Amino acid sequence: MSHWDASANAAPEDAEPTVTRYGLTLFAFYTSVYTAFVLVSAFRPTWMAQTVAGVNLAVLSGFGLIIGAVVLAAIYLHLCRSAARRS
Repeated sequence: MSHWDASANAAPEDAEPTVTRYGLTLFAFYTSVYTAFVLVSAFRPTWMAQTVAGVNLAVLSGFGLIIGAVVLAAIYLHLCRSAARRS
C-alpha cells in the first residue's frame, strides 16, 4: 500500500511568505467588497431593490460576490503556483 506524503506537494519554505502575502491581500480585497455589499444592503435598501434585467440588484450583487470569490481563488492558485515555480 502506497503512502501519501504531504510534504511532496507543499510549496518550498522560501515561497511561503509570498504566498501568505498574496492570500492576505486577496482576503482584504474580498472583505472590503463584501463589507461594501453589507453596508449598502443595510443602509440603502432602496438601491438594492432596483430591478436590473428583471432581477433586483441585491440578487445580482450576491451572485457577483460568489463568482468573485471563485475568480479570486483561481487567481490565488495561479499566484501560488507561480511562486512555487520561482523558488
